[in-house]
Amino acid sequence: MSGVDLGRQAHELARTHDVVLAGGRPDRAPRAVVARSWERVLALGLDPDRSHVRDPRDAAELARRRSVSPLRLVVDDLRAVLTSTADASQFVMVVCDADGVLLWREGSARVLRQADRLGFAEGATWTEGAVGTNAIGTALAEATAVQLFSAEHFEHQQHPWYCTAAPLHDPRTGELLGVVDVSGPALTLHPALAALVASAVRVAEHQLWRRHQDDLHRLRSSVEGSLGRGGPLLVVDDHGWVAHRAGVDAGRDRIAAPREHQPLAVPGLGLCLPVRLPGGWLVRPQGAATRLEAELVHLDGGRQPGLRVRTGAGSGPAESWTRPLTPRHAELLRLLDAAGPAGLGARELSVALHGDADHEVAVRAEVSRLRRAVGALVATRPYRLADGVTLHDRTR
Repeated sequence: MSGVDLGRQAHELARTHDVVLAGGRPDRAPRAVVARSWERVLALGLDPDRSHVRDPRDAAELARRRSVSPLRLVVDDLRAVLTSTADASQFVMVVCDADGVLLWREGSARVLRQADRLGFAEGATWTEGAVGTNAIGTALAEATAVQLFSAEHFEHQQHPWYCTAAPLHDPRTGELLGVVDVSGPALTLHPALAALVASAVRVAEHQLWRRHQDDLHRLRSSVEGSLGRGGPLLVVDDHGWVAHRAGVDAGRDRIAAPREHQPLAVPGLGLCLPVRLPGGWLVRPQGAATRLEAELVHLDGGRQPGLRVRTGAGSGPAESWTRPLTPRHAELLRLLDAAGPAGLGARELSVALHGDADHEVAVRAEVSRLRRAVGALVATRPYRLADGVTLHDRTR
C-alpha cells in the first residue's frame, strides 16, 4: 500500500465489492486471494449486510484455551514486537488459536473500543465461516499471510478496517498453532505493517525452537551417563527429534515420532523398536542395518493412502512398518521421489503444490508434519528422500 491514496483505494474497492457480490463484473477485479475467499463465503450463504454471530466463548472456556495453547509461551514476545507502538500507530494486536478464537487482544485504547463494537473481542471466533472474509479467517483458509484493506472484507461493517495476519506454526511439528493479527482503522494502514507482523511471528517461532532445544538438552543430559557410548542407538523426544546418538550418522536430526510397541523405519539402522524413557525414547536397531524399500499403498479399502516400508535383501518381515498418510503427504513423497537426489526447495514445492511461490511457509510446515509421520525417510536441505530409501508407487 506504499504510495497509495488510501481513501481512493477504499472507494474503488467498495465499488468492486458491491458489483461482484451483486453478480456483476467490475472494472477492476479483486485480488485472487480475495476472490477465492468471497467465493468460499458466498457458498456458505453469508450475507455481507448482516453482522454475523461471533460465537464468543465464556470466561472459563477462554481460560482453558489459553492454558493449553503453546502460544501462551510466546505471547509476551509478540507483545514486545507489536504493542510497544500500538497507541501511536492506532492498532490492536490479537492472537488466535487454530480454530480462529481470539485468545489475547491489546493495543490502542480507542481502537479497542471500536473493536468491541465490531465483536472483535477475546473469546470471539473470526473464521471465514463465522464472519466472512477477514485476514485471520482467510490466513487460516489459505495457510499463508494475508493483508486485507477496507472493502476487501466481506461484511460491510468491517470495511472501515484493515487487518494483517500471519499463521504461526510449531517449529517442532509444523502444526498450525494459530494466527497473529494487527488491525486498525483502514485509513491509518502503514506499508510496513505486513513486515512487522511477519517479524513478530519469526521471533515467536524462534523462541519456541529455543525452548525445544532446551528440552532436548535436558533429555540428553538425563541419559548420557547411563547409556555410555555403545551403539548404534538414538535417544529422541516424543516428536522424533534426536537428543543423543551413539554410532549413528551425526547428520540425522529427526526420525518418525515413536509409538509404543510399533517398529520404526530408520535409514541406516533398518527396523527399530522404540523403548520408553523418562521424557523420550531409546531407539535401537532390531537387526542388521539394511536398505529400506518404501511403497505408497492404499489402506482401509483404498480410501486412505499409506506408506509401507520393507527391509532390503529379504531380512525381517515382508511388511515391516506401515503408516497412514494424508493425500497431501502422499503427493509430497511422489514429488520428492521424482526430483531424485537433487531434491526440491520450499519455493519449488510451493509452485508444484499451489501453483505459485507464495506458500513457502505452509510448505515447510507441511513437510515438517510429513517428517513427524515418516521421520528420517525424508531428508532436508533440500527436501529429498534419504539415502538408501527407494520409493515405489503402488497407488497408480
